[in-house]
Amino acid sequence: MKLFSLLAFLLVFATSFSQTDQKIYDIINSVSAERIEADITKLANFGTRNTFSDTISNTRGIGAARRWIKSEFEKVSKDCDNCLNVFFQKDLVKADGNDRIPQDTWIVNVAAIQKGTKYPNRYIIMSGDIDSRNSDGSDFTKDAPGANDNASGMAGTIEAARVLSKYKFENSIIYLGLSGEEQGLFGGKGFAEYAKNKGWEIIGVFNNDMIGNIKGVDGVISNRDFRIFSEPVPPIETEKERQMRRFYGGEVDGISRQLARYVFKTTQTYMPEMNPMMVYRLDRFGRGGHHRPFNDLGWAGIRIMEAHEDYNHQHQDLRTENGIDYGDKLEFVNFDYAAKLTAVNAINLASIASAPPEPKNVSIGGVVEASAKLKWDKVEGAIGYKIYWRDTTSPTWDHSRYVGDVSEFTLKGIVIDNSFFGVASVGKDGFESVVVFPNSVFR
Repeated sequence: MKLFSLLAFLLVFATSFSQTDQKIYDIINSVSAERIEADITKLANFGTRNTFSDTISNTRGIGAARRWIKSEFEKVSKDCDNCLNVFFQKDLVKADGNDRIPQDTWIVNVAAIQKGTKYPNRYIIMSGDIDSRNSDGSDFTKDAPGANDNASGMAGTIEAARVLSKYKFENSIIYLGLSGEEQGLFGGKGFAEYAKNKGWEIIGVFNNDMIGNIKGVDGVISNRDFRIFSEPVPPIETEKERQMRRFYGGEVDGISRQLARYVFKTTQTYMPEMNPMMVYRLDRFGRGGHHRPFNDLGWAGIRIMEAHEDYNHQHQDLRTENGIDYGDKLEFVNFDYAAKLTAVNAINLASIASAPPEPKNVSIGGVVEASAKLKWDKVEGAIGYKIYWRDTTSPTWDHSRYVGDVSEFTLKGIVIDNSFFGVASVGKDGFESVVVFPNSVFR
């Protein structure tokens, strides 16, 4: 028994410092730009996927698009011995008396769930949007191919399902196509409420909205940069939590921000050619995305998207004016870049889905001492824990120490006043949970 414990410790010690796993590199190499191109092309060729467009035709409109997406998930499931539960989830949205919701409409989402082997009620979600629009969001007759916005995110989600379905994970993964985004995030609201009513524990949401453009309207071209948007703290925090934050810090350490840091770290470890840019904002200025409804219910959610946008190719009627080509067409999508961002999603889904639950009830102490003390409740599946810390002005966790299978530890010589701290669980294969910021203080 002692020999086994020693070997387990040495294994985790090695993996916690090497920070790499061959499975993750295999996942990166399995993502296909060619398959993504075919899927984006298929979605764009439905002509329009406007929320109010045709639901009967098999070749045009949002009905044909969502049935095709469901059929692709079903093909993936067939190839993995029915490892996915594929279904429509829908809610009726009533006309609002103005042009944004001109008629009662069913908002239909497409979900494919890959159940976890150990923690089936813990879910990590990757989502893309099904719907598209032109200059007028309620115009469902004119073409709105939506090649980048957001066939790219939807195609990436399908491709992630193809790749990750070849593996088994301890936590569950949901591959999700959401509708009604352009009219007010209705698909996300509906599915978030569905998850809440089911009693699911949502670990986090990766909302992919436009992952295929590399040339910005400002002339900047880059196939390496991408943005991670995250809110600072949950909107449902209590007054006690707000007061604690005032005195002990944590203004930028909510659960969504920790999820963003996780993606940042995993990407830099396994895909150092990419440049993840953490943006300290819920979403683009004055705009919204489908992670927000999950944030509204207190779950971690981030938006992953291109760094350089061309607004001439978003929410525009197809036309040419003054030599400028407007519209969201296939020719403006870089499929290799979309594959890279799909891989970013896939390796983070795999890493979180392979990790134990995060430590519970993390608390911190060390007032007027030259040390920082941390305590936490152990969780099932963790065989060790890692303490992270950073300068208070740093956006990322820059220092860490694996401390073994303990429930408290003192970092001697690290003055608590000068840094922020957090704790992550470590599993038997070295995969880590998202870092947890302390939620209480002890003396």
